[in-house]
Order: sequence, then C-alpha cells, then structure tokens
Amino acid sequence: MPMNDLHLRVFPDPVLRDKTRPVTLFDDSLKDFVADLVRIMHTEDGVGLAAPQVGVPLKLAVVFFEGVLHVLVNPCVTSTEGEQSGEEGCLSFPGIYGTVVRPEKITLTCHDINGDEVTREASGFLARAFLHEMDHLDGKLLIDHFSPLKRSMIRKKLLRTGSEPAEKRRGKRR
Repeated sequence: MPMNDLHLRVFPDPVLRDKTRPVTLFDDSLKDFVADLVRIMHTEDGVGLAAPQVGVPLKLAVVFFEGVLHVLVNPCVTSTEGEQSGEEGCLSFPGIYGTVVRPEKITLTCHDINGDEVTREASGFLARAFLHEMDHLDGKLLIDHFSPLKRSMIRKKLLRTGSEPAEKRRGKRR
C-alpha cells in the first residue's frame, strides 16, 4: 500500500475518478493508513474522507460524527429506506456546496479494521455521510449529483480560481 506523500486531492485531479479495489490485507499498514486518513480529515476540517481522495485506490473511508469514528472497509449498501434532501460539500471541491437527494436510512455491510464483517445501520446525516464517502469509492463525485449546467459552472469556477486543500488556504474560511 503506497503511503508516501499522502495529501488531499482536489478537482480536477483525475485520481478522483479512479475505481477502487477491495482491501484484502488487514495488518498494521492498514491501521497506519486509517490513522493517516483521520489525520488528514481533521486537518482539512472534514466529516469524512475516502482513500481515493488521497490518491489510494482502495475501498476504504472514514467518517467522524458525534464523537465517533466510523471506519468503512469494503462497504456495500444492502438496503435503503425513505428519502432526504440536504446540502453537501466535499473536501475535494473546496467552497462548493449543493443539494443532494439520498436515502434517509441505510443498512450496509463492511469490514472493520481487523477484517471482521459487520453490519451497520445509519439514518439522517450519518447515512448521508456514509453514502457520500462511498460514492468516492466508485469514482462518483459531488458534482455528479448536480444538473449539467451547475456542473459546468462549478468546473469553470474551480479551473479559473484553482482549488487547493485547507493547509494552503488557512485564513480563507469556507
């Protein structure tokens, strides 16, 4: 697992569209990588972060919500219920927010950090956060949920202004 030079990737970095592969080795290097993801997520003031957002094509994401760290290894949604609409942002799209429709409640299976299979249920914001991070594992980005016109406007804005991770924009509040 290449862990050198981990840093947040921002649009239009093509690595954000890469498909991921399942995690198969549950060892200390995986635990170290999860710790790196959590560190970067907190440095960037995020709620969640997926491995592809730091250039690593693995099916792995972390979400920190209400004081609890959720590690999703090889996650797969097994059921959904209801619908919710809410605003989302993304660390890989600094300063960009938009309304996204997602299921209100989900059940998923995944592995924990030790490789044991677990089932998780989530609703509301936590379900939204899980699904947002899981989108990254399939190369799906926040802007893919927007209309073609809005996507075009966002692309132009980000390419014109240049997007940069939080450590480079400290002092420029989102």
